[in-house]
Amino acid sequence: MNELVQLLVNGVSMGCIYGLVALGFILIFNATGVINFAQGEFVMLGAFLAVTTLMQWGIPTLPGLLLVAVGMGLAGWLFQRLAYQPIRDKPLLAIIICTAMVSAFLKSTALLVWGPYPMSLSSLLPDSLIVVRGVVLPLQNLAIIVLTGVLLLALYLFFFKTQPGLLMRATAQDFDTARLMGIRVGRMVGATWVLGALLGAAAGLLLAPMWNVSIDMGGSVALKAFAACIIGGFGSVPGAVVGGVLVGLVEILAASYLSSAYKDAVTFLIMIGFLIFVPRGLFGELVSEKA
Repeated sequence: MNELVQLLVNGVSMGCIYGLVALGFILIFNATGVINFAQGEFVMLGAFLAVTTLMQWGIPTLPGLLLVAVGMGLAGWLFQRLAYQPIRDKPLLAIIICTAMVSAFLKSTALLVWGPYPMSLSSLLPDSLIVVRGVVLPLQNLAIIVLTGVLLLALYLFFFKTQPGLLMRATAQDFDTARLMGIRVGRMVGATWVLGALLGAAAGLLLAPMWNVSIDMGGSVALKAFAACIIGGFGSVPGAVVGGVLVGLVEILAASYLSSAYKDAVTFLIMIGFLIFVPRGLFGELVSEKA
């Protein structure tokens, strides 16, 4: 039982990271109708910027994290300004291909700047263990769960209690009506891309102390986050979080009780099952179209 509890905590903590990346997918999709296939590269870029500011430059933690946030916000704004805005009126397939090309560009740029060898980021928290009734739990994993909860609460307060958040929600709900109501939809869409980049960076910061920071780290995370979106319901913010946690649990339990070689296969089999039998996901809305 103790081992199972430890596995569940590890799975939930990893699922929280997937949920943050999935939230980036969902926010951009709701605002623009575009699936951003460069979301995983936001994770990678945030981790590399953290390594540069905190480890290589030796900047203290809080100023270093602020610098990472500014850099990632700028990256998200440049993404929508240079890649999305020029082709936003083009067919959806062209926009999706553009995001995939930007993904390849970011990986190539990271390879030129940071090189091909993996880097490491020291944990921002003490590397200690907490014992609860005989269950040994890493502080790092518990902190990931708590920090993810804080981020979700902050997002809720932002979207439901502040004017910019309400404007972003209105833009995501109906682009044309928001423009008619006097909302600067271009600015709101740009803010959504910035927020998506910041969520990716937050996931990268939480993941980096557990994984090596490399140019390929974002790809596998983005795939699991995409599976989380499908399971939770594409377009649903709660679904992204719940789907991420479920993916993390399935992954850790499959690796422990089956084989680590099959953990990805089990996750994607479940995703395919949802696509076949529950295509709207756990929290997706039923929609109808006129013939």
